[in-house]
Amino acid sequence: MIVIVPYDPTWPALFTAEAARIRESFGAHAERIEHVGSTAVPGLAAKPVIDIQVSVGSLASPAPYHERLEQLGYTHFPLGDFDLVYPFFKRPAIWPSTHHVHLCVGGSVQEQEHLAFRDRLRSSPASVAAYAELKRGLAAIHHGRTMESQEQYSLAKSEFIGSVLSQPLAQTDGSNDAA
Repeated sequence: MIVIVPYDPTWPALFTAEAARIRESFGAHAERIEHVGSTAVPGLAAKPVIDIQVSVGSLASPAPYHERLEQLGYTHFPLGDFDLVYPFFKRPAIWPSTHHVHLCVGGSVQEQEHLAFRDRLRSSPASVAAYAELKRGLAAIHHGRTMESQEQYSLAKSEFIGSVLSQPLAQTDGSNDAA
């Protein structure tokens, strides 16, 4: 089941610990490692899954990245053509996962949009509240027991995400979660 829980202040520490493991494995191959997704937004109710975005120089030959993540206990879940630009990994492979890793090319649309969405939510309490309400409603509709249901849940958030991305970014203190 997709379960949305209140924000947990331990989520940033869980990200930091996992980012350190990934950084050690990837070394200089990881241009940046960012905490993305709902657990990266203070105060936002979320699925208790730490989403991590690892930016690399190229995904033309992704096998070495896949191997590194497999050694860290992650399983790759192919997503069709989207897998060519944003490969997805889970740990553990069986539901419920505790960590997700998304690979992307540094400077790509995927990298920029995920960071922009996170940063816009961080600067807008109204958007955080609206997003939490949307996610709770969608969780009641999409059971999440299959990859298809999980994907439907994610896709159902697209319109909201697009509306947030179209808003200007409010001024913040400039901090981020890069590891």
